[in-house]
Formats: sequence, structure tokens, C-alpha cells
Amino acid sequence: IRQITSRTCGRSINQVIEQLRRYVLGWKAYFNLAQTPGVWRKLDEWMRHRMRAIQLKQWRRGPTIYRELLKLGAPAKVARLVAANSHRWWHNSALALNSVLTIAYFDRLGMPRLT
Repeated sequence: IRQITSRTCGRSINQVIEQLRRYVLGWKAYFNLAQTPGVWRKLDEWMRHRMRAIQLKQWRRGPTIYRELLKLGAPAKVARLVAANSHRWWHNSALALNSVLTIAYFDRLGMPRLT
């Protein structure tokens, strides 16, 4: 999953999700009998965290991040907060960005869920 979700590959978010979908759904089918819902939930959260970081890195600059977050319906305060720290992708993807790039956002993009 780390190789598929690498932030330096130069692929669109849709291409990353398509590769992730093929890999994760097969993996989920193989380990379907595991009785570890907590592990599945944490892995699901971690994958979305990585996808948020990829999205921020693709937007790159503060003004672009601000503009794109406003398009997605983020409050101006949240968009400013995230755009101000534009090069801290991993840090930003765990904070205020969760309210904008939600689980429903990734569901619309077709990202698979493990839980």
C-alpha cells in the first residue's frame, strides 16, 4: 500500500485509487475471516490519511490549496489554515482537512473501505 500511495509518482488521485482498489479488495477477500475489526479500522484511517497527503501534494502551493478547498465547500478559515502550512502535507492531512476531504469524498472517488 505504501508503494501504491507514494507521493512522488506523478499520478492523478483517480489513478492511485484505481490501483489501490484492485490491491485492497483482493487483500480484503483473502483475509476476510480475520476477527480484527480494530486493525481494519486503523488501516482504513491510515489509507485515507495517505490519500489526503497525496491530494495536498498535488495541489502544491498555498493559493491552489485554498482555491480547491473552497471549491469543495470548506469554510474559509479551514482553507486558510491548511493553505498556510502548504508544505506540511502529512501534518495537514491529519488535522482540519478531515472535515473537507471526508470519508464520503473518498467514497465518491471510488476508494475501497476495509470496514
